[in-house]
Amino acid sequence: MEEKKVSKSVLKRLPVYLSYLKSIPDPVPENISATTLASALGMGEVQVRKDLAIVSNGGRPKIGYCRESLIDDIEQFLGYDNTTGAVLIGAGKLGQALMGYSGFEEYGLDIMAAFDLRPSIERTEEGKPVYPMTELDWFCRLHKVLMGIITVPAKGAQEAADRLIAVGVKAIWNFAPVHLDVPEGILVQNENMATSLAVLSVHLQAQIKEKNKE
Repeated sequence: MEEKKVSKSVLKRLPVYLSYLKSIPDPVPENISATTLASALGMGEVQVRKDLAIVSNGGRPKIGYCRESLIDDIEQFLGYDNTTGAVLIGAGKLGQALMGYSGFEEYGLDIMAAFDLRPSIERTEEGKPVYPMTELDWFCRLHKVLMGIITVPAKGAQEAADRLIAVGVKAIWNFAPVHLDVPEGILVQNENMATSLAVLSVHLQAQIKEKNKE
């Protein structure tokens, strides 16, 4: 399929479709329509059709998509069929938790090693190595690492990003609550927990107010 540019909003929705397609309870249908997906996920049917058209040309009128083929199409589009090696900076509680999450393998992500200014352990419980920051350069160049994950406190995040970029990393998954200044061509995906919590809190308060009006 011809490569297409897609927005971040589409990229965030595709894993949602994939998760649902894989979790459909028995009896699992051979085919599934965009209408069914939209209804199950509470999304707009037009949006779902547009999203699926980006990743698959297997949809058929009145039949829909072959579920297994659609799963393959989404996984290939997202690169889940190709394992990406990554390194993590910040081997604290959050960093170790991410290192220990085996579910990343399903999404084609392999966190090969962690790095820390003052490592408190040499290996995680899962056996993955934890090195001092002085070892970052040789490891990344040896393994041709292109993705880095940052789980350090905010004050050290920019320095961590600079170190990753200096050794050839092109994509950064940032869990530190701070904006990173990076050169053009470096992709940064921020996971801001404070923002997510704020969204949940606002929606929760709105629901409580609505309920109190009843």
